[in-house]
Amino acid sequence: MIPHITRLLELWRIAAHYRLDTLFPAEELPVKARHALNVIKMHPAAWSSREKKNPLKLKEALEEMGPLAIKLGQLLSTRRDLIPPEILSQLVLLQDRVKPYDVQLAKQRIQESLKADISTLFLRFDEQPLAAASIAQVHTAALHDGREVIVKVTRPDIRRQILQDFEILAWLGDWLENRLEAARALHLSEIIQDYRQIILNELDLSLEADNTRRMRHYFTGSSMMYVPEVYMDSKDVMVAERITGVPISDTATFDRLGMDRADLAEKGLTIFFTQVFRDNFFHADMHPGNVFVETINPSNPRFIALDCAIMGELSKSDQMTVARMLLAVMNSNFMQLIQIVHQAGWIPPGTDQDALSREMRRTVGPMVSKPMDQLDFAGILIQVMDIARRFHLEIPPQLMLLLKTLVHVEGLGTDLYPQLDIWKLAKPILTEWVKANMNPVKNVKEIGQQIPDLLLGAQDLPSLLIDSLNGLKNQSAWHDKQLKEIQQMRLQMQQQQRRSWMFGSIMLIMLTIAIISPWFISIVLIVLSSLLALWRMTK
Repeated sequence: MIPHITRLLELWRIAAHYRLDTLFPAEELPVKARHALNVIKMHPAAWSSREKKNPLKLKEALEEMGPLAIKLGQLLSTRRDLIPPEILSQLVLLQDRVKPYDVQLAKQRIQESLKADISTLFLRFDEQPLAAASIAQVHTAALHDGREVIVKVTRPDIRRQILQDFEILAWLGDWLENRLEAARALHLSEIIQDYRQIILNELDLSLEADNTRRMRHYFTGSSMMYVPEVYMDSKDVMVAERITGVPISDTATFDRLGMDRADLAEKGLTIFFTQVFRDNFFHADMHPGNVFVETINPSNPRFIALDCAIMGELSKSDQMTVARMLLAVMNSNFMQLIQIVHQAGWIPPGTDQDALSREMRRTVGPMVSKPMDQLDFAGILIQVMDIARRFHLEIPPQLMLLLKTLVHVEGLGTDLYPQLDIWKLAKPILTEWVKANMNPVKNVKEIGQQIPDLLLGAQDLPSLLIDSLNGLKNQSAWHDKQLKEIQQMRLQMQQQQRRSWMFGSIMLIMLTIAIISPWFISIVLIVLSSLLALWRMTK
C-alpha cells in the first residue's frame, strides 16, 4: 500500500495551489511529464489559485513542501547550464533565504539546549537571522570576550515530516526497482535509505560540530581553505566562529576585486581531490550557500567551508577503484577502465566487455578533450547510468554520494571559470596518489607499524590455539551426534514408509473383497476397515 496518503494529497495541493504546472511550457517537456502537469491542474486548489503569476511561486512551494524539497532545489540551484534563469533565481534563494521561524522560539531552543540564559551565553545576540535554510537558521552574536560568532539552531518539529517523506520515497524506490532494471542496478532503495540516514544525521548539530573539527584539523595552516572553529555545540545548537567572505557564486565581487578566477577554480578542484583521496572525508553538500571565499587578500584568496553536516567517505578499495577509473578515462584507455570495473566486482559474469568498452568510449571519451564550459556532466552521467542498466552493472550505493558531489563541483566550476581544464589539473594529483598508495615501501612500513600489535597479540596465541582445538573437538562431537540422530530419523522414516505401504495394501485388499462379497460380509469388512483407519490415524 502507498504510505501516508494524506501527505501525498498535501503535496498535490501545494503543487496545484502554486500552479507548478505553469513553470515550463508543456510542448518543451517529454510526453510522460505532461501527464504530471495534467494531474496538478485537476486539483480544485488550481481552479481558484492566484499564484500563476507569482515570481517566487517555485521557491514558496518548495518551502511549504518541506526540507527534502528544499534540498532538491539547492541541488538544482548549482546547474546554471540546465535551469532557465527565471527558475534559477528562485532556487538560489533556497541556499540561505528560506522563510525563518520565530526568533523567540529560536532563543528558547538555544537556552534549553545549552542550559543557560541568552545573556549568560552571549554579550550580544542579533534577533534578525543572518540566514535560514532547510534544516536550521543562523543568528549572529558576540561572546563575552568579544569574539564574533554565528549561532546555528535547528528548526522545530521537522523530524516527523522528514521520516514521512522518506517512507514515501522508500515505497517509490521499491516500486521502481520492481519495474525498472536501471533502478535495480543503482540499488535505488539502498541509496534512499543511506540518504535518509544522512539527512537525519544533519538534524544533530553535534555531529556537524565533530565533522567541522575534523575538517579543520585536515586543513590547519592550509593556503587553500579555511574551516571555522567551533566553540559550543549540542544536538540542536552550534556556536562557531563568524567568517568574512562572499559566496562562491558572487563572481561580480571577484571581478571587482581583481581575483584570478582561474586560480580560484584550480584551488577548488584541488581541494575536492584532496578531500576525496588524501583525507577520505569530503564535503558532500557543496551548494553556493555552503562554500564561501575570503576577500581579505584578493591576490591569494582561500575557500571557506561551511555546514559540514553531510560528509562522505569511501572504503580504501573504492578509493583506489575511483582513482584508477579516472586515470583510465584521462588516458583514453577504456579497455583498462572495464578491467578495473570488473576487478571491483561491478560487472556480472558473461558480460560482453568489448561492447561495454565501446559504449564507454562513445559516451565518456568526449569528456577528456573538452573544457568545462562544453561539458554536460549531468547528461553524461545519465548516459552512463543507461549503460549500467543495459549491461546490468552493479554500482555501489556509497559512490552515489560522490557522484552527487561531482555534480555540485562541476556546476560551481562552470560558473567560476568555464575554461578550466579539469583533466590537466586532476591527472598529476591522481597519479601521485595512486603511486603513493601502491608503493611497496609504504606498504612494508604499514606492516611494520602493525608489528607491535601483532607481538602483543602473540601472547594470547597459545590460549587461542587451545580454545580453537577444543572448539574443533566439541564441534566434531556435535557433528557426530547430529549425524547419528539423522541416521536414526532416516531409519524411522523407512520403517514408517514400510508400515504405511503394508497398511495401504491390507486396506485395498479388504475393500476389494468387500466389493465382490455378499452384503453382510461387505458391511463387516467396511466397518473393520474404518476401525483400522481410525486406529492408524491415532498412531
